[in-house]
Amino acid sequence: MSKNLEEKFRSFCNLKNLEVNQNQITTIKIIEDFYNKNFHSSTFSFFKKKDHKKGLYLHGGVGVGKTMILDFFYDLISEKKLRLHFNEFMLNFHDFVHENKNKRDENIINLFVRDLKSKVSLIYFDEFQVTNIVDAMILGKLFNQIFSANIKIIITSNIMISALYKDGLQRDQFKPFIEIMKKKTIEHELVIEDDYRKSKENKNDRYFFPLNQESNFKMNKFFRIISKDRKKTALSLNIKGREFLIKEFYDGVVRFTFEELCEKNLGAEDYLEIIRVSKFIVINQIPKFNDINSNQQHRFITLIDIVYDKKIPIAVTAEKNLDELTSSKALKEPFQRTISRLYELTSSNFNL
Repeated sequence: MSKNLEEKFRSFCNLKNLEVNQNQITTIKIIEDFYNKNFHSSTFSFFKKKDHKKGLYLHGGVGVGKTMILDFFYDLISEKKLRLHFNEFMLNFHDFVHENKNKRDENIINLFVRDLKSKVSLIYFDEFQVTNIVDAMILGKLFNQIFSANIKIIITSNIMISALYKDGLQRDQFKPFIEIMKKKTIEHELVIEDDYRKSKENKNDRYFFPLNQESNFKMNKFFRIISKDRKKTALSLNIKGREFLIKEFYDGVVRFTFEELCEKNLGAEDYLEIIRVSKFIVINQIPKFNDINSNQQHRFITLIDIVYDKKIPIAVTAEKNLDELTSSKALKEPFQRTISRLYELTSSNFNL
């Protein structure tokens, strides 16, 4: 790394008036050690047993700085690298399988990893989670081949490795993946008490609540400012043969209702395509969540994860204040991440 990771992290914290926690510094030391062992072996390492782990799995609560630290690390390194949302990675894999379905004489996972190896030496997955049974069943073989190809993987998550895909269907078939991850990765938990996204720097001034005439007035006033001199059109997206219509498209500034994005049967693939053409997203009428609308909440969590990963600023109107948004029982833990990210995404510091 051309610049010290700790130095860059401390400079950022000073700039944003954030307190540096010793656990964050310890985490940085672990990341630097992982990098040096995997990419900067010393001259006498030839005589050492090369049994260092090829993955780094960093987990912890929301807003503790996992993504921030690994983003700095990712930006500093010069090796061939790839950063993307895990859902996007798996969609790429399934597309590859479809495109190469006639090559039956070769193992499709081997083909995919070989292609991957020609492009990258390190992959970064932020907020790793497994919810899809199809993905869960193949991850063990896929990641085993990735590690065998000497491709390094760095991951952030809110949960420890052993709790991944907890209570998922046919979880016994997922256990080989857990064993591979425990064997091949350094697992480290980052613990701090405060959520940095809720700092004074992140005033969520693009979050309007409750759902009433005053909030609508504020949002409409804000929207007129950001869409000024942008021509309104309707944009039709073709997503693998399915049409999705963006009714309010202003040269990259887009406006939706919650119903348009989360009441319909949309998924990560659709959200990735929507975000591809978006520079700023407005989402109106976010409701409270409960066990009745948990499917819509799950889509909303996926949407915000992808929006955050692609660094797209947003403005929203919602029924309740952020800290008062309720959740379904099953999604209570991942929804804490969504709330934390909404603090940052709706802050004026998170700009176009």
